[in-house]
Amino acid sequence: MNTLASVVALVRVLSVVVIFASSCSRPVFVPEPESAKRTVQVKAVSLVQEEVAKTTTQPATVLPYYRAEIRAKASGYVNVVKADLGDVVKAGDVLATIDVPEMDNQKQILLAKIERAKSQETRAQAGVELASADVESAEAKLAQAKSEMSSAEASLAAADAEFTRTQDLVQRQSLEGRVLDEVRKQRDSQLAKKQAMESAITSAEASVTVAKARKTAAEADRKVAQTETTIAERQLEELETLMAYATLKAPFAGLVTVRHLDPGDLVDEGPGSANGDPLFVVSQVDKVRVQIPVPEVDAAWVSAGDSVSLSFPSFPLEETIEASITRVAGELDPATRTMLVEAELDNSDRKLLPGMFGRATISLNNKVAANMLPARAIRFDEAGNPYVYLIGSDEKVSVVSIQTGVDTGPQIEVVSGLEPGQRVVDAHLDRFTDGQSVAVLSDGSKAESN
Repeated sequence: MNTLASVVALVRVLSVVVIFASSCSRPVFVPEPESAKRTVQVKAVSLVQEEVAKTTTQPATVLPYYRAEIRAKASGYVNVVKADLGDVVKAGDVLATIDVPEMDNQKQILLAKIERAKSQETRAQAGVELASADVESAEAKLAQAKSEMSSAEASLAAADAEFTRTQDLVQRQSLEGRVLDEVRKQRDSQLAKKQAMESAITSAEASVTVAKARKTAAEADRKVAQTETTIAERQLEELETLMAYATLKAPFAGLVTVRHLDPGDLVDEGPGSANGDPLFVVSQVDKVRVQIPVPEVDAAWVSAGDSVSLSFPSFPLEETIEASITRVAGELDPATRTMLVEAELDNSDRKLLPGMFGRATISLNNKVAANMLPARAIRFDEAGNPYVYLIGSDEKVSVVSIQTGVDTGPQIEVVSGLEPGQRVVDAHLDRFTDGQSVAVLSDGSKAESN
C-alpha cells in the first residue's frame, strides 16, 4: 500500500515537471514599440550644396612669449642666490652671483700694468717735448748762421769792391802800395768770415737733422707707450666683461620658472655647461604664444590675420577665446609635414600656463562647395559615429551612416552617405528603425514629438 502511494506521488511530480518545461519552451511575446505601430509625423530637411568657409581644428600648445635659459660664462663658486622659483623679476634684476677671485687678481695686475704704461707714456711725451725743443734750438742756430752768412757775404762784397778800387789807384800811382796791402788783408778777412759762416751753417743743418731724428724717435717711443696703455686697457675691458658674466641677470621682465642653483655650488663655463641644465629659466608670461601645427593640406590656406578659436580642456566651462593668427612659419617641417603658426594672447592674469594643451579652430581663406545639413538632423551612436534617418520616396525611414566634414556650428558638412536633395528627418525625440513609416509635415505643420 505504501509502495503504491509512493508511485502515484512520483507520477504526479513528473507530470508537473513536464508541464513546466513545456511552458518554458514557448516563445515570449514582446510587444512592438508604440512608435512602430503608428505613423509618426516628422519634419524633413534636405541636403543642400552651399559655399562654406573651410576650417581646420588642430592641437595647440601654450608657450611663453619669451623664454631664456640662463647659463654661466664664468667658473667659480656661487656665493649669492637672489631669485627663486616663481619669483617675478624685472629686466636687469640680479638672479645670482659667482665668486671669481682669480679674475679679481688679474684685474689688479692689469690695473698696475695700465698705471705703468701711462707712466711710460708720460715719460715718452716729455721726450717728445724735449726733442721738439732741441729741433727748435737747432733751427734757430741755423737761422742765425744764415743771417750772419748774409752779413759776411755783404762785407766780402764791399771788401772786394774796395780792393778793386784801391788796386786801380795804386796802378795809376795815386796811392802807395802799402794801402793796397791793407785793403787786401781786409778782403781776405771777410772771405775767411764767409767760409767760417758756411761751416757754421753746415753744422747747424746737421744739428737740425739730428734733433729731428731724436724727435721722431721720441714720438715713436710715445706711440709705443700709448699702444701698451691701450692694450692693457682692452685687456681690462675684456676681463671686466668676463667678470660681468659672474653676475647672472634677468634679460627681460618675467617669471623664474626653473632654478638649478644653490649657494656654494661650483659652476663651470666649459663646453659641457651648454649641454646641461640651465641655472635659471626666465619666461615672459604676461603675454603668451599659442603654437598650432597646421597639416600640409590646409597650410597653403592659412595666413596672418585669419581668425582662430581656442579652447582649453583645463577650462571646460569657459567660452572659447577668439584671436587672430599673428605669424606663419611659411614652410613645412619635413618630419611632420606640418606648418607652425602662432597666435598671441594677453595673459596678464597668468591664467594660461606655458605647456598647456588646447584645441584651435582656424577659419581658412578658401571657400568650398559642401553638402550641408542642419546639425540638429544628424545623430551619433554610442561610438560617436554619425548617422541620419533617410526618408525614402515611400515615406519610410532608413538608418544611414554618413561621414561628416566641416562643422560651422549650425550646419555640418556631409562628405558621403547622402546625395543633394535627399530628405532626412529633422530634429525629433523618437528613435526610428529601418522601414518605419513617417508622415512628412509641411513647413506650417507642427511635428509630433512624443
